[in-house]
This record gives sequence, structure tokens and C-alpha cells, in this order.
Amino acid sequence: MRIIIGVTGASGAIMSYYLLKGLKQVPDIEIHLIISEGAKTTWGLETDKPISYLTSLADYIYDEKDMAAKISSGSFVTEGMIIMPCSMKSLAGIVSGYADNLVLRAADVCLKENRKVVLIPREMPLGKIHLRNLKDASDLGCVIVPPMLTFYNKPSSVEDMIIHIVGKVLLQFGINIKEFKAWGGV
Repeated sequence: MRIIIGVTGASGAIMSYYLLKGLKQVPDIEIHLIISEGAKTTWGLETDKPISYLTSLADYIYDEKDMAAKISSGSFVTEGMIIMPCSMKSLAGIVSGYADNLVLRAADVCLKENRKVVLIPREMPLGKIHLRNLKDASDLGCVIVPPMLTFYNKPSSVEDMIIHIVGKVLLQFGINIKEFKAWGGV
């Protein structure tokens, strides 16, 4: 199984680390990672870890300017793509088909090939343009998984909350990580 991971410049880049860490638990998954320049800046502002902390978990790493990368072609078959976090700029690019970097091109390819695209949008509050773009992305076939907090799983740390969000994202691909605590009912 091949999954493309896009990390864009929105707040919450550390979530992508937990996403890749979760994917590494699953045998036979190829992780194809694109980190935008904005994401690299955000990573540096929000964490005290080197970017290699994130890139060391990927099987393949691409420069966002590499429009000739194999993941820019529909002939390169993947299960789909996760963009975590997804900036509002990236969301606007996806919705409008403005694929001027590899994150946007890979999402465009996945959509045209009817592959799953999961967006984890990070903005607060959401403005009318953001809401319109999220609706339009959903209409185009994207799955929208906002990183909302849940409490039924009784989180005791920010890490627990991030792992729960990652678990919800990976369920979109039929992947269940051991740390994820699903709702058990009453």
C-alpha cells in the first residue's frame, strides 16, 4: 500500500509526525512525503525537533517543487493522500485546481484518479471563504477531518488528543492503530 502524505504550512505540523509514526506500525505501507516550505517554517516555530525527526519516518521524500516526481502522475498507483495539516492556502489550491506545487499536484492526481484525499484543515475560526472551500472540497470527493478535540476517550495529554485525531484519519484508509481508542458506546 502506498500513501502520499502532504504537510503544509498550517499550525499543527507535529500532528504529521504522529501520523507517520502510526503508519510505520502497519506492515507493507510505503510513505511518500512532501513537506512544503511553509510547513518547514512552521515545524521550526512550533517544535524543538529537527525536521529529520519527521523525514526519518518516510520511505520517500519529495521537494514540493519537484513537479516531475513519480507521485505527480496518475500512472503511479497509490491508495490516496492525506494532507495534515492542511493550510487554507492549500485547500484553496485543491478546490480551484491550481496545482502549482507537488502537494497540490499530488492531490489533484488523486482526485482525478478517484483516489481518497483526506484533508485535516487547520484554521480557527473558519471564515466564510474557508467554509465554502471545505464544502467544495467535500463535493469534489475529499474527506474533511478537522482536528477537533474529543473527550470520550479520556485524554490525559495533548499527545493523546493528537493520537486520537490520527486514529480517525487512518480509519479512512481502513487502518486501525493500537493507541486509538474508538467510541465504545454506552
